[in-house]
Amino acid sequence: MPQPKHRKIAVIGYRSVGKSSLTIQFVEGQFVDSYDPTIENTFNKMVNVNGQDFNLQLVDTAGQDEYSIFHQSHSMDIHGYVLVYSVTSNKSFEVVQILHDKLLDMVGKIQVPTVLVGNKKDLHMERVIKPEEGKKLADSWGAAFMESSAKENETAVELFKRIILEMEKADGNAPPEEKKCALM
Repeated sequence: MPQPKHRKIAVIGYRSVGKSSLTIQFVEGQFVDSYDPTIENTFNKMVNVNGQDFNLQLVDTAGQDEYSIFHQSHSMDIHGYVLVYSVTSNKSFEVVQILHDKLLDMVGKIQVPTVLVGNKKDLHMERVIKPEEGKKLADSWGAAFMESSAKENETAVELFKRIILEMEKADGNAPPEEKKCALM
């Protein structure tokens, strides 16, 4: 059995977009309904993806805005990023784009393993950001894209597995692609 790989993931986004809710849903399998602004929390969880164990350290960051100074701790020893916005907030969508630019400046790379997450998709009546807009933004970054609902436990596990796959791909350990066959 191969040794577990240690991976550190930062969860970043505007305030009250559901960063903590997604992280706690993944780690503990429960939805925290109360809102208590996060300063910074770290969670650990072991997860298996494609037969490989990963010891994840999740850094649940404080809500950022466009004027936030991007903390160096959010780029040092981080293997992947989950950038979160709320599908009910134009402001959070604008801020996540600024945060992505600041992140690239900080790490000095043109691309880092990233999953862009549109959270709160259960709030249908309040939606202002269409899925296509999130997908288009993620594509422009070369990032993966998902929508989720921490409340309904939709995709919390999948999104953290997806960032693992993105990190593995960046390390040159991508799982073999399925061969597709077409008959003419």
